[in-house]
Amino acid sequence: MKIIRDLEKYSTDVPVALTQGTFDGVHLGHQRILQQLISAAKRINGKSVLLTFTPHPRLVLYPEFSELKLIHTMDEKLEILSRTGIDEVVIIPFTKEFSRQTASQFVKNILVDKLNVKQLIVGYDHRFGKNREGSKEELEKLSSVYGFGIEEITAQHMNEVTVSSTKIRKALDEGDISTANLYLGRPFTLSGTVMAGKKLGRKIGFPTANVDIENQNKLVPRNGVYAVYVTLHGNPAPYKGMLNIGNVPSIPDKDWTVEVHIFDFDREIYGERIHIDFIQRLRSEQKFENLDDLSTQLSRDKIVAQELLVN
Repeated sequence: MKIIRDLEKYSTDVPVALTQGTFDGVHLGHQRILQQLISAAKRINGKSVLLTFTPHPRLVLYPEFSELKLIHTMDEKLEILSRTGIDEVVIIPFTKEFSRQTASQFVKNILVDKLNVKQLIVGYDHRFGKNREGSKEELEKLSSVYGFGIEEITAQHMNEVTVSSTKIRKALDEGDISTANLYLGRPFTLSGTVMAGKKLGRKIGFPTANVDIENQNKLVPRNGVYAVYVTLHGNPAPYKGMLNIGNVPSIPDKDWTVEVHIFDFDREIYGERIHIDFIQRLRSEQKFENLDDLSTQLSRDKIVAQELLVN
């Protein structure tokens, strides 16, 4: 899959089948759209292209009101998209200036002149252009002018997969990993860099890697303990582990952290990139009378996690 970040340098003589959107999560509904996109590209002997934006338009247009957290960072999203079979992803920086383009300007300047679109895949409620003024009816008029086809994804088609990014965000906020994973069609992921912590886990027999989630708009699930798989950069084989999100109320002055205990692992990995797949929530945060009680509970958590992480 080719990634295009500079539209000014992009050109193609090959006909393009295109769909557009933020595709946060690349969930089962998105995957159905992409399958339809790939089929459309084959019919026109062209290539399949996803046009997406960064940052998320809501973060630009409504920064004072939006507390939007994203299911995936752009890097995580691109990694998932690379496995879908689409040919290209075009990433456009979303700015207030860009948002002021009229619907007709967007179609001519971007879709036709730059991307050579011959088949456009749109949702049944698709709106585009300045203030979302572009309707399906206007798009049909423009398609006649510029010579591209429109393929609509019907409401019935989309409702067959009752999935949305909003539903997935809600599930993650509630710690409902099972539902989120079901809608995503794969485990929810966190990625970050391992940083030095206070090394308190070593004192009770459960050393942890503290994960720095660099992107402030990345959604982190509800505080609690989770069974996870852990992949280190350059090592494709995942490790089993359990992860804690929160403050660890049993340890005074403990800052909020994301920290993972990797089973059967004993190596310093400070500064390394780490990728975490969430499998199931084990329990909520608890406060224990002393560190011995905490250690006992962590031993129980580990047994449950190992039973869940069967592969």
